[in-house]
Amino acid sequence: MSERAVLHVKGRILVGPDDVRDELWVVDGRVAYARPAGARDIRTVQGWALPGLVDAHCHVGLGAHGPVDKDVAEQQALTDREAGTLLIRDAGSPSDTRWVDEREDLPKIIRAGRHIARTRRYIRGYAHEIEPEDLVAYVAQEARRGDGWVKLVGDWIDRDLGDLAPTWPREAVEAGIAEAHRLGARVTAHCFSEDSLQDLVESGIDCIEHATGLTEELIPLFAERGVAIVPTLVNIATFPKLADGGESRFPRWSAHMRRLHERRYDTVRSAYDAGIPVFVGTDAGGTLPHGLVAAEVAELVTAGIPPVEALAATTWAARDWLGRPGLEEGAAADLVVYESDPRADVRVLAAPRRVVLNGRVVG
Repeated sequence: MSERAVLHVKGRILVGPDDVRDELWVVDGRVAYARPAGARDIRTVQGWALPGLVDAHCHVGLGAHGPVDKDVAEQQALTDREAGTLLIRDAGSPSDTRWVDEREDLPKIIRAGRHIARTRRYIRGYAHEIEPEDLVAYVAQEARRGDGWVKLVGDWIDRDLGDLAPTWPREAVEAGIAEAHRLGARVTAHCFSEDSLQDLVESGIDCIEHATGLTEELIPLFAERGVAIVPTLVNIATFPKLADGGESRFPRWSAHMRRLHERRYDTVRSAYDAGIPVFVGTDAGGTLPHGLVAAEVAELVTAGIPPVEALAATTWAARDWLGRPGLEEGAAADLVVYESDPRADVRVLAAPRRVVLNGRVVG
């Protein structure tokens, strides 16, 4: 066999929370656990290695006012990469980011198409804004355009009510989710408040974003149906500022947002304790900066989730949930190397020593 350039990762390889190995090899961009024959030109990286981190709620190509130029979207993806995020579930974007798939130096993206919202019931420029009778058709369109996910806006402020309220009637939700499932796509929904959750879960939804409205009455339903949540606590931290800004026009909404914020950690811990799957998502894009994955993991720990489980929510468990490999033999070599054991202190995630994407050291 001819000589081949390879990457040798030494130290502690966290293939799983309890599956720790001493080394791995990267040959032709793929993971191997036996030294390859003919390996001579060897570059060595040493430390604690994890599968590339997952941000399960991110928006590449989205800015504060809607779609952004390609160079801005590229910088968003690069910022996530430098933070160790190598797999993104893009939870709704008005931009066409398929060009990212041709770039081996950018994170892999699983797309949910564009948000689907009710007319004048979401942030301008972000979503398809439609009425309930068109929901099935738009779900089908975005299911075909996405990578196995569709994103609904499940609630938003109702200006006449002056508070958060569901955006879709039950029958429209049932039909839309059924259509997505028929086409092989899963469905997730933006939900801040309590009132939209029961209809969505009983209609078969697969995931809820933010989930600040989870109550003691609703948690058993989520657990029974296996509905995952992506809490985006780094985004929920902005609720008090949002509430202050809306106080004069919508005092009822502002008070509601403050209550949701105040109980956010208890909500997440109660969901975790009940066995609800919890995954890491930052809600980067729009108004939040990219590269916040380490901060979100730390927030889950603050909420009371054990550090190893919070770590799993952005690595092993998250990849399994999304149907993407970790550091299995033959998988694409997407990994992040740290100075010390992230299981002992998740704050280590904020300082990657090396980032390896498709077998290349890129950071």
